[in-house]
Amino acid sequence: MANEIILIALFIGGFFYWSQFQRVKEIALSATKQHCLAMEVLMLDEYVAANGLRLVRDSHKKWQLQRSFTFEFSSTGEERYNGKIIMLGQKVASIYMEPYRMEAI
Repeated sequence: MANEIILIALFIGGFFYWSQFQRVKEIALSATKQHCLAMEVLMLDEYVAANGLRLVRDSHKKWQLQRSFTFEFSSTGEERYNGKIIMLGQKVASIYMEPYRMEAI
């Protein structure tokens, strides 16, 4: 009986973690698209890939899951550059983009 309860609890915990991960990934994808649009670059593949997970303290000293995702973008349509978005809980903490070439006007 105890084994079944533990197994059910693990299944529920795993499902909760997966659903939260999907929600954070959707937020990261949306924020990345908006950022690329604002920077006038093209987000390639319309995809963010999970890159890291760790437990950190936020500015209020509360423990939060920090997830990082990578993405690719292009400024000229020829080269591919890498970017990274850091999520703290369900909020965007930062977005980094490699230095990229801009077309001359």
